[in-house]
Amino acid sequence: MTPLTSHTPAKGRKYEDVLSGAREIFLRDGFEGASVDEIARAAGVSKATLYSYFADKRELFREVTRVECERMAETTLSRIDFNAPPREVFTAAAHSLTRFVLSDFSLQMFRTCVAESARFPELGQAFYQNGPEMGRARMVVYLKLAIARGQLCDVDPDMIAEQFSELCRVRLWTRAIFGVQTEFSEAEVNEVASHAVETVLARYAL
Repeated sequence: MTPLTSHTPAKGRKYEDVLSGAREIFLRDGFEGASVDEIARAAGVSKATLYSYFADKRELFREVTRVECERMAETTLSRIDFNAPPREVFTAAAHSLTRFVLSDFSLQMFRTCVAESARFPELGQAFYQNGPEMGRARMVVYLKLAIARGQLCDVDPDMIAEQFSELCRVRLWTRAIFGVQTEFSEAEVNEVASHAVETVLARYAL
């Protein structure tokens, strides 16, 4: 995959306001329906201020996805002790990942990227790189440590991470993305996360 070319926007006093406004409008209207005027209004800034941070709407969309996914990843990592046993680490990761993929943000960004994939494939690339790819890479760091400690089978950690991610999407994500079900109980999330953990441990734990 060709890396996306985008400069890192300079931070400023109104930077967070612009991101917050953009997040609100993208979630409400999607990418195509979101207007720069509406984003600026929601952010409480002028269009000139918005453009001082971001060259265009696509660059703003990429930054919104990056920041939101980074926030989720940091929240998850803060709860995980990489020195803990695999069951503890997988359990914490499974609950965080399952909740994230069912979040309004994740679902709407996924739908937006699919809807715009023909015209703006870079949007999907941005969401993939900042979401699934970043999460996989961070899980691989832990998996390599666990393999080196003799806690997991010495197999491809990338494959384990990919399989674990898919297990956390079983049943509920499919219902959510097609609008079959819009609310999920803690019991449902816990069941999916628990099965994901038990399945991966049954296959890879020593």
